[in-house]
Amino acid sequence: MTQNQPEPTLPEVTLDLEDQLCFDLYAAARLITGAHRPFLLPLKLTYPQYVVMLVLWERGPQTVTELGARLHLDSGTLSPLLKRLQSIGYIVRSKSTRDERATIITLSAAGDKLREQAAGVPPAVACQVGLGLEEKHRLQAQLRALIARLGSES
Repeated sequence: MTQNQPEPTLPEVTLDLEDQLCFDLYAAARLITGAHRPFLLPLKLTYPQYVVMLVLWERGPQTVTELGARLHLDSGTLSPLLKRLQSIGYIVRSKSTRDERATIITLSAAGDKLREQAAGVPPAVACQVGLGLEEKHRLQAQLRALIARLGSES
């Protein structure tokens, strides 16, 4: 900081729940996850499993490390999700031929086919949420900027 610049002032924040950004984000995350539940139930997916499938449908085979980085999940959280997805037949886990320590996650035929059924989930949830496209993009941009700021601090 240069001598000519004033010290940044922090906004006044109380311990009132309504002043807590973290609570608003937490409540919104729980509610949006809950909004997905009735649409994911017929697919036999939980929301965390669904986001794993989204990455695989979008990007193809991934290492567990790549999936974890993309989803901001550690391997302790991701491993049980992957085991469950494998047990219901949606993914295949195999050792990398390049690096024995790495596990590659690939869609099974059933997991690939599930993509067709899942295509209706985003529009169904969008109808429930009721955000216009412009509002959705603005909110996503703000959240992604926040995620990037928080991610760069870790």
